Amino acid sequence: MQARTLFHPVALAALLTAPFTTSAQQLMPDSTALRHLRTDVYTLADDSMLGRETGTKGEQMAAAYIMDRFRQLGLAPKGDDHTYLNAFQFAALPRTGPDNTLQLGRQTLKLGEAFYPLGYSANAQVLTRVARCKYGILAPELGRNDFDGVDVKDHAACMSISSPDGIHPHSKWLAHNDLRSRINDAVKLGANAVIFYNDAPDMANDPPADFEMKLLPTTVPVVFLTKSGLEKLGQDGDPVVIHTDIIREEKTGHNVIGYVGNGKPYTVVIGAHYDHLGMGGEGSLYRGEPAIHNGADDNASGVAVLLQLAADLQNMPNARNNNYLFMAFSGEEKGLYGSNAWTKHPTLPIDSLNYMINMDMVGRLDSASNLAINSIGTSPSWPGITKLKVGGLSIKTTEGGVGPSDHTSFYLQGVPAIHFFTGSEPDYHKPSDDADKLDYPGMLRIARYIEAVVTTLKDSTKLAFTKTADTDTSKAPRFSVTLGVVPDYMYDGRGLRIDGVDDGKTASAAGLKKGDIVIKMGDFEVPDMMGYMKALGMFKKGDKTQVTVLRDGKEVKAEVKFQ
Repeated sequence: MQARTLFHPVALAALLTAPFTTSAQQLMPDSTALRHLRTDVYTLADDSMLGRETGTKGEQMAAAYIMDRFRQLGLAPKGDDHTYLNAFQFAALPRTGPDNTLQLGRQTLKLGEAFYPLGYSANAQVLTRVARCKYGILAPELGRNDFDGVDVKDHAACMSISSPDGIHPHSKWLAHNDLRSRINDAVKLGANAVIFYNDAPDMANDPPADFEMKLLPTTVPVVFLTKSGLEKLGQDGDPVVIHTDIIREEKTGHNVIGYVGNGKPYTVVIGAHYDHLGMGGEGSLYRGEPAIHNGADDNASGVAVLLQLAADLQNMPNARNNNYLFMAFSGEEKGLYGSNAWTKHPTLPIDSLNYMINMDMVGRLDSASNLAINSIGTSPSWPGITKLKVGGLSIKTTEGGVGPSDHTSFYLQGVPAIHFFTGSEPDYHKPSDDADKLDYPGMLRIARYIEAVVTTLKDSTKLAFTKTADTDTSKAPRFSVTLGVVPDYMYDGRGLRIDGVDDGKTASAAGLKKGDIVIKMGDFEVPDMMGYMKALGMFKKGDKTQVTVLRDGKEVKAEVKFQ
């Protein structure tokens, strides 16, 4: 796709160095504010920023621009080591390396055409032999052992991904459909590699060739044979040479943090994420050749409003009953990584925070001027702000504290937090989310509304926090039951670490706590997020089971009943 440079390079350079001045005596005129909003969005959403993906050059360029704006606005640095930057590490999604090879007998298979490695795979090279194990199901309670009579030790366990009656919700073998459990059984019996194939494509789907979900690797190479690869699989004892190469990188992202100190005991956090999807990939709704996803609405719009608020709130005498922490988060698109990391390792004490305002996608007001304010149930003070008559906005609200944006990370730490949002649009997570489609006067109306919120809540006492009962599950798979927990998406170890527990739900009733690491549900191991979801799918309302968690390094068992 042809790149879309929204500014001529000379014009862009001029904008990057242009002064952003405000009067110390009064708010800047609306015409000046609109110019700044447009400049900020057009700069951040320019092709030169390469889509601002976390941990990339594009993110670094965007962070540098935001830091310059913070300096121009007179914000004090409040990141790491007296800088504006606040670093966090994250495990990037794995990708296939250059050295994946598979030889069956004398035939060398082509990567991507005849085979591909799976996310469970270790990086290893083995010379081994074929050991066919049917489906690899070890189910003594059902009288089945596909390893019986098979010499698996020091062999490649070769098995179908299906089951005797296929893969479906009513399968007799549903509890044994998980590929990891089959891998684990084979490895316990001494297998030094696992080769999956699909000999019943009408009954089971091939596993994904990408690595869109993080999976903990096992100790042996694990590959999948396509239809053409399966045709080359030999008999028991035939030689196999496998070399798996999966690149698993630890990367660094950066939040950008500035501070206005008014000498007050409490601090208001105003945040917006600045990262986006880079060239697409994970999270993109675009189907086509890789293209720069500029993310003008998502979320250059929120950052531009944040910068406007940073300019204005310093010049509003009735907004000085709190300090202000302006936070441009990265890693939001990958799972709230930046805000999650900061709230666990804050550069200001969490208990000094008064409340948090988050702006994510505020650039596309519709013709009815509908503005959503999400998570108003997190404090009894929030519902009152919906009565403000500023900007001619039509306010819509939701209650739940957990949602798919950075306010969630603060809510989980007991901070009242709300999210401003103008709604999804057809360009969401596509290369067409460009700066020329935004409603800049609408963004200024939202900025003025938020300023009215801040000045309405001008009392220097701390807002009361309320834990909400409902959880946003819009991005979660649909199950007949829920454990009632919020996963810690930054966690990359064994199991699923709980970052929040919903009052009155299954986990709460069973005494599970924030920080517990779920490692087993009933008979089902939970090695990672995928294992957790598969285990959850095995239960229905009314079922009782035992959940095993690690708490302070020790195993704790809890009896749960799914509601």
